[in-house]
Amino acid sequence: MCANVFGALKSLFGKPFDGGKRTMDHGSQQSRTTQAPGPFTSFSGAHGPYPGHHPTLVRLNEVQKEMSTLGPQVCSFSGLQSDREYKHLERELTRLLLEVDKVETEGCLELQQARKRAAGEVEGLLRYLEGNATHPSRLAINELNQEARNLLNERVVMPFRQGQALDAFEISEELVEAVQNVAMRMAQVKTGGSVPLRKARYRAMTRICAVQEILEGRVRTHMLALPLSDETHEAVQGINQAMVQVSSARCQEVALLMGLSGRDSCAHLARILTELLVKLDALDVSSDVAVRNYRKQVVDEINGLLKHLDLEGEGDDSLRFDLAQNDSIREIEGIRSRVSVLREEVLRHGAAGQKIELQGLLMHLDQVDTGRNPCIREARRRAVLEVQALITFLDLWEALGRRNPTAEEPAAHAAVWRVLGSLCELQAQVLGFDGKRADKNYLILEELLTKQLLALDAVDPQGDQGTKTARKQAVKHVQNILSYLDMMTDEWQY
Repeated sequence: MCANVFGALKSLFGKPFDGGKRTMDHGSQQSRTTQAPGPFTSFSGAHGPYPGHHPTLVRLNEVQKEMSTLGPQVCSFSGLQSDREYKHLERELTRLLLEVDKVETEGCLELQQARKRAAGEVEGLLRYLEGNATHPSRLAINELNQEARNLLNERVVMPFRQGQALDAFEISEELVEAVQNVAMRMAQVKTGGSVPLRKARYRAMTRICAVQEILEGRVRTHMLALPLSDETHEAVQGINQAMVQVSSARCQEVALLMGLSGRDSCAHLARILTELLVKLDALDVSSDVAVRNYRKQVVDEINGLLKHLDLEGEGDDSLRFDLAQNDSIREIEGIRSRVSVLREEVLRHGAAGQKIELQGLLMHLDQVDTGRNPCIREARRRAVLEVQALITFLDLWEALGRRNPTAEEPAAHAAVWRVLGSLCELQAQVLGFDGKRADKNYLILEELLTKQLLALDAVDPQGDQGTKTARKQAVKHVQNILSYLDMMTDEWQY
């Protein structure tokens, strides 16, 4: 009987089991059109029943079909072990593993091998699921997200629940900057090209950036003379009532986006805001320009809140988090490639009119559509800094070439220029550096740049305002070079 089913067994799982090694590959995922994301190529779609009618083959075929359903879910899961979906997938995979273990092989070697391969595939899915949920980068994303949740709960949500409307306390620029800082740190979390990790980072960042935009909007309108007096116009009372509801909705939306509200839903809040728009649209304010502008401001605030309430499915489209496929990223990368060519020309042959083209590239980057994708924003920011670093180098190189010191030049001022001369040479080395932070050359460059800071600190302007300004600009220049060196070696990934 073993001989009769050998041919069917050979094709049972398509390829030999490799001990689950491939299932823990967090490397780059190439764009595929015929299979699901992730390393499990056997889950590319419905395969249909495998040939053979042996009970063992039939049962293993049933297991394979169930894995074909669970596989894509495992490959795209981007949560934590505490998530309900994780527990469901783990439970289903464990059940499959037990089912495979119960399959009778009747002592047939080929059937035993088929069962072993099936068990290996299920175990590989379990390891992949656990590996993504417990990956250090996934835990870092969760930690940063929790930091943002705690900050917003303390500064926005809890005061609102204690009876303070958002307008009753200050949404400071300090709070906005703190939220932005969390988003920037999350953008720098390394994903190693793993689709689930990119997805988790993107999902968390979109919500934090949405909250940041809501708070920034409140800071911008904080000084507006709103609301108007009810006596101004008969429609003002209705607009003022809507404004009160908008203030409440703003806090509710922050709570919803950050998972701090267990009672409301985005759909419910969207209905409330849409009803407010209908009521505001029904008000007759055509006779008064000031009241019409007031209503417009309230409508704009409502629309600003509505656009952030469709984030529930955000990140399901791989074009959003798999940035290698994104047109904006390709555009940014094209500009970076051109910057690399110009940088090579400058470092080898000196300045030869590259600055005009570099300024044009800056304008091009400014026009790149980042949408609501915080990772694309970070990619563009880095590209801008690359261009700016080369422009400032050319500016310094040209300034040193034009320098014509006089006998009356203060000694302190000349000392600043000597440091700038050294900085020009060091910046050229930084622009050409292509290594890691652990490299010896990196440590040498960092030490030499720090010494320039110490040299500038030792310059005594002796009350000369020009020297003070020059020294301040030189210190800023050193700091920018150090920041650029850090950025180019922090191994950030899309």
